[in-house]
Amino acid sequence: MSEFRSSEIVQDKTGRQYHIGLSPDDISDKIIIVGDPDRARRVADLFESVRVSRQNREYVTFTGTYKGLELTVMATGIGCDNTEIAVVELCQLKFPVTIIRCGSCGALQSDIEIEDLVISSGAVRLENTSTFFVEPGYPAVASHEVILALLKSAANEKLPHHFGMTATAPGFYGAQGRHIPGFPAKDEALMDRLTKQGIKNFEMESSTLFTLASLRGFRAGTICAVFALRPRNRFIDPVKKGKAELRAIKTALGAFEIINKMDEQKGNAPFWLPEFS
Repeated sequence: MSEFRSSEIVQDKTGRQYHIGLSPDDISDKIIIVGDPDRARRVADLFESVRVSRQNREYVTFTGTYKGLELTVMATGIGCDNTEIAVVELCQLKFPVTIIRCGSCGALQSDIEIEDLVISSGAVRLENTSTFFVEPGYPAVASHEVILALLKSAANEKLPHHFGMTATAPGFYGAQGRHIPGFPAKDEALMDRLTKQGIKNFEMESSTLFTLASLRGFRAGTICAVFALRPRNRFIDPVKKGKAELRAIKTALGAFEIINKMDEQKGNAPFWLPEFS
């Protein structure tokens, strides 16, 4: 991997990154990214202690301790462009990192219900942010250790969850083929095609996260709470939104506990592998 030229990294003399407003000592190497700043605050509310609380532009960050682990949660705002900035700048502060996106999504398959969780194996790159780094056919895949940790955490919590491919769109309306009065989408058949291809859900960040993770060489994964059932045109009751969001948060936090155990078990080995008696 080629080295970054320092002149191309936007930071002040203390190493504080321009957009996220953080310096190396402000973050953990275990990071949860969310879109909504209120969701970041909900995660931080579960920490035993918080040592960093900072906002710069739309980036809201908390670093604290959860069950003995130091974790960082950052709200990036919506979209792949915001995610790109966050991931690139976080990796200038600390490396290697492990990043779990904890988000919301619209389900595309009939066996998925509102409030269920979807754990992504990879993502269809409908966005173009990642194409400024890699070829159009470059796969956007989650890290196997993070996938296993998320699946195990969801099972431990006894939460309904699904696993499979996600589609990452660069927008919420036209980019996801929505039928909106006055704003006809160019490709209104997109959702039907993705459903037939077995895609589990629509969201707006994961393919960029996965691509950058593979390119730079760090672990990443995504868990989303289902807020919408696209084929049935149903959206979550606002009363139930907090419950669904908390399911995803607790699963992501539990996954980091499992990842920590994996890292302890594998020692200097490059990968965690299951052991069978």
